[in-house]
Amino acid sequence: MDRSKVSEIASKGGKAAHAAGTAHQFTSEEARAAGKKGGVAPHVRRGRGPRQSATVPTATPAPAGAKEEAKSA
Repeated sequence: MDRSKVSEIASKGGKAAHAAGTAHQFTSEEARAAGKKGGVAPHVRRGRGPRQSATVPTATPAPAGAKEEAKSA
């Protein structure tokens, strides 16, 4: 399929998702993280581009005693 046909199909899908209210809306934090990656992450997986680690959101720490409760169960 040529690029213009792919673009046309993708455009229709995006418009339909927005019309249905199911399209993903980036938060400013998500957009900032994506901008910092700058497309480097996919190229690193393929063995191209500079070796940079992608930023991964940190998990919220578990409440105190959560591990102890899991062990005793």
